[in-house]
Amino acid sequence: MMPHNIEQDTWKHMAGTEAAKLVEDGMVIGLGTGSTAAHLVYALAQRVRSGLRIVGAVATSQATHDLADSLGIPMSDIDTHPELDLYIDGADEVDPRLRLIKGAGGALLREKVVASISHRFTVIADITKQVQLLGTHAPVPVEVTPFAITPVRKRLEALGAQVQLRQINASPFITENKNIILDCTFSDGIAHPDELDARIHRIVGVVETGLFLRMAQQAIIAGPQGIQLLTWQADT
Repeated sequence: MMPHNIEQDTWKHMAGTEAAKLVEDGMVIGLGTGSTAAHLVYALAQRVRSGLRIVGAVATSQATHDLADSLGIPMSDIDTHPELDLYIDGADEVDPRLRLIKGAGGALLREKVVASISHRFTVIADITKQVQLLGTHAPVPVEVTPFAITPVRKRLEALGAQVQLRQINASPFITENKNIILDCTFSDGIAHPDELDARIHRIVGVVETGLFLRMAQQAIIAGPQGIQLLTWQADT
């Protein structure tokens, strides 16, 4: 049974508030995009007002930047801080090895850049995002340069994907990097995410995928039983 939105929003709030406690004085942090990340931003702003001193925060989207800035969080960018202490963001799916699907908000490229320059990446999610097999509920977003949309679509379909051009108000959704997104659904889920990610990356015209593999070290999952902390030591 799916939860009521109010219940799910409570869990998102719990996860975001718990994650805000991880931020320490003197840190440079990355802030994610989406509804769960917004709860983190509000909780972090409360800590800043209470005396927490962070060096700066890098946002993965304009929406997050504007929200955090309006709440008094000191903002920065990755040109000033090309290394981050901690990145906190939500996910569309989280599997037992903390492999993720991200990008429902359209910010997957910037999110992956920020994840790649962070010493630690903590995922925050409500329990509905936990899956045993990636691709069970969420499509994999693939960011594509507009020029290549048709050949890329055909090659994604050849990999077994049902491909949908992401649209908003009947027009193609355009990312902040001026690309388009093809949402790829795999009817049986994704048995081998590493292999799929590698094959998609070999398609010329693909900019990035929403498969975040071996990037997150910790997940904060909130649900009816409270907060659950998951960790995974990535393969070396």
